[in-house]
Amino acid sequence: MTSPTQSPTPPPWHVGEALALRYAAGEAAETDAWSLEKHVESCSPCAGRVSAAVRAGAAGPALAAVRAELLASVGHRPAPVEAARESAPGPARHPLGRGARLWWAAGPALRGSWVVAVALVLGGAFALAYGAGLQGARSWLLAASPVLPLGGVAVSYGRHADPLHEITAATPSGGLRLLLTRTAAVLAVCVPLLTAGGALLPPVAGFPGAAAWLLPGLALTLATLALGSFVGCRAAAATLAGGWLLAVTGPLLGQTGTEPGGGAAVLARYFSGLAAQGSWAAVALVCAALLVLRRRSFDLLETR
Repeated sequence: MTSPTQSPTPPPWHVGEALALRYAAGEAAETDAWSLEKHVESCSPCAGRVSAAVRAGAAGPALAAVRAELLASVGHRPAPVEAARESAPGPARHPLGRGARLWWAAGPALRGSWVVAVALVLGGAFALAYGAGLQGARSWLLAASPVLPLGGVAVSYGRHADPLHEITAATPSGGLRLLLTRTAAVLAVCVPLLTAGGALLPPVAGFPGAAAWLLPGLALTLATLALGSFVGCRAAAATLAGGWLLAVTGPLLGQTGTEPGGGAAVLARYFSGLAAQGSWAAVALVCAALLVLRRRSFDLLETR
């Protein structure tokens, strides 16, 4: 019950037949169209109502052809029963299942060669440690770990990586929101794999722990997003990854390779201690704040 001074909760808003028909005919006001597009993301009945209105209109055949080409481009082949149901009038079903939609939303990085590259880096570290007996294998993995997410971010957003970029960037869920979703998916793969892999490599006295790369990796990832708001994610990732590799792997190449923990002394200044980790945390906060200020830039970054 509501008190006399409180207004009752308004009923939930749904798309009516009149609005669906105006939207299908391209006659809906811009504010109504954006509200409709946002609402149908989470309301299946309204999505079906709008889809039926669009398919029944003059643009129906053209949209059906475009839809078929898009499904073919992602490898979706509907079964005969499903194809008949899709062509029948009435509310449309999403062409992909929920699991497939989540997989597609995760972005091109998780569907392409980036995951293979992460697996190769892990496999190479284990081969060096247990096959070649290299004592500094953990130092090499720790040096590479912070930049591996940057490769995933670089191929997660933009017309160069996503064949559906023009469509997704124009939706209410596009822009920074989509990029953050895909970045979270990249980190969800990197964090457990790289941390567990580092923990399983032979330990070296005085070497930073397997989780020491997390704050540097987070800071570099946020820095890539912030710089990407100016120059694009691919250029930002290449710039920061190149700078990191020059700063970290250069000294590692100068190690003799025969001294146990030789790389630890070099990596200590980047990973170990409260000062180093606190600095990475501060960088992450600054980049996150800059990203908030620049959040609108991704809406137009690759559509100009």
